[in-house]
Amino acid sequence: MKTTGEILRSQREIKGLLLRQVAAKLDIDTAILSKIERGERKPTREQISKLADILELNKDTLIIQFMSEKIAYEIADEELGLQILKESEKKYKLVKK
Repeated sequence: MKTTGEILRSQREIKGLLLRQVAAKLDIDTAILSKIERGERKPTREQISKLADILELNKDTLIIQFMSEKIAYEIADEELGLQILKESEKKYKLVKK
């Protein structure tokens, strides 16, 4: 399973775009985009949305990838991580009603 950064880098390379070209479209420094691709920095939800457009990726799929990764990293070190996730699903359904 690829990380969000790996997906972004792979698609950027497939499209033949340079880091500086994509960074300019995002209005961020090339170093920041490089760190996002390497998983050393987390992009914002807005940046993910823009990257989906720039790289012609399915926006919903990329947002799901990004958000699920964000949640997974947040609870990864929790001993009760899986239980927390299951309980969160129940609470999500309650909140959405």
